[in-house]
Amino acid sequence: MHERHALDGLEEHRAYLVLVARLLLPPRLRSSCDPEDLAQQTLLEACRTPPAVPPEGLRAYLRRALRNNVLDALKRGGKAAPAAVEAERSSARLEDWLAAEDTSPSDRAAREERLARLATALARLTEAQRMAVELKHLRGHSVAEIAALLGRTEAAVGGLLRHGIRALRDLLGEPE
Repeated sequence: MHERHALDGLEEHRAYLVLVARLLLPPRLRSSCDPEDLAQQTLLEACRTPPAVPPEGLRAYLRRALRNNVLDALKRGGKAAPAAVEAERSSARLEDWLAAEDTSPSDRAAREERLARLATALARLTEAQRMAVELKHLRGHSVAEIAALLGRTEAAVGGLLRHGIRALRDLLGEPE
């Protein structure tokens, strides 16, 4: 019962961890390393051995634990070399963005909170919209690249992006 109670407190971080896992995993490996499973594993580990970190450091702790779980999964799957390097680069870019040196701790906390809100909103989009928005705005792919990755036309990807961004603005309460 104690473990279930501890998981309840961590559950609010699930969407955030799934988003981070998707950002860390090379797209071609997501079928063999499920971001949802990696987030679940990270949350369960945190329940079993609650971290000795202050509440404001919990997301950073979970993010590091998730990164380690992603790297372990890649190694177990025999995809360690190039995929692990790519995951490490993604992790470093995310860490750099979240902990920019020229910002105060409160700015970093606000940025981390915005990412958590974005993760929750992204999870509410359709799968196709979420993938298109992540590939374009979080991974930096062109519309043509996204079309090839998703097996859709560029016009269809444009529609997914427009509708996805509009839905995100609505979910986040931002003006258009």
